[in-house]
Amino acid sequence: MTLPLGNSKVYGLWELKYQTNLHFMSKKIIIPIALVLIFGIGLYWFFNQRRSDLTDELEQNFNGDETGFLANSEFAEQIEAFYVERDYLEVWLFNGTLSNEGKTLLTRIEESKYDGLLPSDYHLEEIYEFSSNPKTANKKFRNLQKEEKIRLELLMTDGFFNLAHDLEKGKVDPTQLDSSWKFEEKDGSTDYAAMLKEIAAGASVEKTFENLYPNSDLYAQGKKAIKELYEIQARDTLTWDFEPVEGAINVGENHPAIAALRRRLIFWEFLSPYETEDPTLFDSTMFAGLKDYQKSNGMNPDGVIGSLVAEALNKSPENLLEIAAVNMERLRWLPGIDWDQEMVVVNIANYQLDYMQKSDTAFTGKVIVGKEYSESPTFTAPMSYIVFSPYWNIPPSITNEEIIPSVKKNKRYLTEKNMEVVSTSGEPINASEVDWNSGAEGEFPYRVRQKPGGDNSLGLVKFMFPNDYNIYIHDTPARNLFEKEVRAMSHGCIRIQNPDQFAKILLDDPSWTDEKIQEAMHQDEEEVVKLGREIPVVILYMTFWADRDGKANFRSDVYERDAALLKALLN
Repeated sequence: MTLPLGNSKVYGLWELKYQTNLHFMSKKIIIPIALVLIFGIGLYWFFNQRRSDLTDELEQNFNGDETGFLANSEFAEQIEAFYVERDYLEVWLFNGTLSNEGKTLLTRIEESKYDGLLPSDYHLEEIYEFSSNPKTANKKFRNLQKEEKIRLELLMTDGFFNLAHDLEKGKVDPTQLDSSWKFEEKDGSTDYAAMLKEIAAGASVEKTFENLYPNSDLYAQGKKAIKELYEIQARDTLTWDFEPVEGAINVGENHPAIAALRRRLIFWEFLSPYETEDPTLFDSTMFAGLKDYQKSNGMNPDGVIGSLVAEALNKSPENLLEIAAVNMERLRWLPGIDWDQEMVVVNIANYQLDYMQKSDTAFTGKVIVGKEYSESPTFTAPMSYIVFSPYWNIPPSITNEEIIPSVKKNKRYLTEKNMEVVSTSGEPINASEVDWNSGAEGEFPYRVRQKPGGDNSLGLVKFMFPNDYNIYIHDTPARNLFEKEVRAMSHGCIRIQNPDQFAKILLDDPSWTDEKIQEAMHQDEEEVVKLGREIPVVILYMTFWADRDGKANFRSDVYERDAALLKALLN
């Protein structure tokens, strides 16, 4: 059967439908092809923009005879290996300017001052030299030459490695600077190149650095306090010439330093501005503000301008920032410590012991620490037992330097001090039969110990955390010394106020009543009581810290350890 050619209307309809279908099918094919082409062109543009045109130049930089500033970098080999592995693709630049990662790193370098570090150590000033607006807050990096882009990229990479290292381990090696630092070395297994690879793959720069911070509230709060100190420094208009004070100045007295010290109390907001007829007079208004200042700074609020007050009021915001920087470095030195666990913390510079449970202070007490030339070291060790009514086994150094010379002058010295001579195995020896000159040519062949009792130099109880330094916490018969502000008076051990209360909270046993503890402390023979658990004891030396409210606390550098560390940090 054939289609009737004469029926043009039917044929036209059929042809129209065919052409319509053909057009529709063509569009279905063309549109996906066009989308693929557009996507491909977009990818080509993106990767060319992301890659820019620095790969050859970066490769030449590493392969050339001159490696530039990286030649002196501690991380030169790691930096080169990082770029080789990624075919010399940059990280911190995008389309000729800083990438988002680069901007975040620049901010982190700028804010490293709140960690007590020097941004200049991470090339901040050199990075700023490439900015088109270096004096403004929001830095722009435009129209850079290839050589400038390469140097900017490598400056930031070297800055990243150094900042990561310093945040995690500290800038200064404590073992080379502070002989009293006895903590174990901090774990140094972090791979900074691997961290940088993660950033290049999209990881957050900020979170990467956060993982390097010490895991303590002390550090986090310290950063906040330092930031506030920088804000205070920005509005500081005072001159901070040193104002010497010898002896003490009491209220009602005149002194040339009073006018300057008054202005500083006003600056620190312990006084409101007021008029005075005689600027050199220590008046009652200043007296009230001074007592508030003393109380806030851990001093005895007696309203007397003595050496500690004068020392503190002579410190400018810049001085305090330096002290804060030193102590943030000490926190970075610390090995990993679980600050939420049950623990005993002693801050030598604050003359204070705190017993902590889940980061809360359950007990606090004043302490007496090592005097000059017998400085208490900083370390950690587990406390495992208590000794009631202890003997004092006198160290050989004290025996040779103090006991033997005293016995030679006074034959009754041992009896008067309730001491006895014992063999190396602990058997009592008749002191009259001892040759007290036998130690002159070598080691004294006996030990001297003080018997239990109220006059015992260890007092009535001691708290033992065995360590290599023969340091422990103990009572003292000289309890009046706790009223002094400066309490660096021992041979190195830690003397504690209210030792019976400390014992009770450590024992944590209802059967150990106040009466039982007092009975145990007043025996003729010592009694050892195991705690049934090990409690970490952490002995620190912190002349700055910030509490949970963000308040900055500063203490006198009794062992004069800050200056050497500050010098090393500024070097």
